[in-house]
Amino acid sequence: MARDAASESRRGRDGATVGGSGRRRPTGRRVAPPLEHRILMTATLCLLAFGAVMVYSASSPIGVLAARGGYGTGEFFRYLAFGAIGLGAMHVLERRGLTLLNERLVRFMLLGSFVLLLLVMLPGFGVDVNGARRWFAAGPIQFQPSELMKIALVLYVARYLADNPKRFEPSRRAGRRGERAGGMRNFRVAFAPIALVAGPACLLIVAEPDLGTALVIAFTIVALLLAAGMPVRYLAALGGVAVAAILFMALIQPYQMARLTSFLNPWASKSTAGFQAVQGQIALGSGGLLGVGLGKSVQKIYYLPEAQTDFILAVIGEELGVLGITGVVFLYGMIAYAGLRTARRAAGRYAKLLATGLTSLILCQGILNIFVVLGLAPLTGVPLPFISYAPTNLCIMLASVGVLLNISRPGARRLKVVDGPPAETAADRERRRRERGARRTAGGVRRRRAG
Repeated sequence: MARDAASESRRGRDGATVGGSGRRRPTGRRVAPPLEHRILMTATLCLLAFGAVMVYSASSPIGVLAARGGYGTGEFFRYLAFGAIGLGAMHVLERRGLTLLNERLVRFMLLGSFVLLLLVMLPGFGVDVNGARRWFAAGPIQFQPSELMKIALVLYVARYLADNPKRFEPSRRAGRRGERAGGMRNFRVAFAPIALVAGPACLLIVAEPDLGTALVIAFTIVALLLAAGMPVRYLAALGGVAVAAILFMALIQPYQMARLTSFLNPWASKSTAGFQAVQGQIALGSGGLLGVGLGKSVQKIYYLPEAQTDFILAVIGEELGVLGITGVVFLYGMIAYAGLRTARRAAGRYAKLLATGLTSLILCQGILNIFVVLGLAPLTGVPLPFISYAPTNLCIMLASVGVLLNISRPGARRLKVVDGPPAETAADRERRRRERGARRTAGGVRRRRAG
């Protein structure tokens, strides 16, 4: 009797309860996210929280002085609002990233980005800020279409490289000389679909002018081509063409030439083109190893232009010192490790390339900004990912992380225990015993009749 009661209601090793009907009731369990998922989520949220603190620290004094009182929290609250929008996008893409980002949506994003890049340069549509026409504005809210183009190009190039894995393999029909010539021809044919889309997009972005975003796109595409298996000699040729194009742009645009020359010796033009670079170096030098203290920066008060945007790392260096900059670099290193680990463990060529492209997009922008602030690269106007006050960029970066999180846990779905066979009760065993006895009796009767 006790055995019958226990057989009617018992719990298996997998947590599924077996009721009196003999069927297991499935219970759901979530698979623990993999290591790269947890690292990526932790680093992103830490950077986002740190960015909110630093945006408030860098922007509030100017806000108070410009408004002649108040709290100077306008940019801080806008950062929080766009951060919330970005987190919502990250959550949706974490769950359905690869499902939502199909080829049709990518083509629509590319077409929409081209249209917006053309419109933003027309009078009456785009907003002119410090000689650059890069934004649409509606009151305090601004939208930068080049940021949308960045992620659209990564999606397009990753899809093209995944669908054409053998396009970049050199021809081996002739000898070595013929092989190189055939390989170069094959490369030109294979690279043409990428160049026909990425080339005009970069030219439109440079014309805004926004050379920094164009460089980030170029570096990201190079990383994707390298991950897809392009020979290094072809990458070197592309690099030479890119350097020649940048020099040509610098020659035809006086302000770009001024930025390039001021990078070589910023103190020679410390009151004109090199002013921001010099003030950034003063901020970094003032911080020393441990910084002057959070919120105590002097350079951010009318000395360092737009301290909350492109040069927020200089404010970090002044207030938190080398230790603060090291912490930021360490968090980006966590994203690099988690993103590349995600790319290596992803299922499918497209997922691998997309994870590589999105990780490269975040890292290329972060490295370029750090190099600019440290004086290792010319001024480009690229924000520091997740930290700078750059609403559109913040949303795009968080959306990119959402896709990476989706790729990092392809099997993270609620599991259900498969229904097993019905549990055998005492009545079932007794019925089965009687059936076996009846079959044995019938078999014996047939044998006697045959004998």
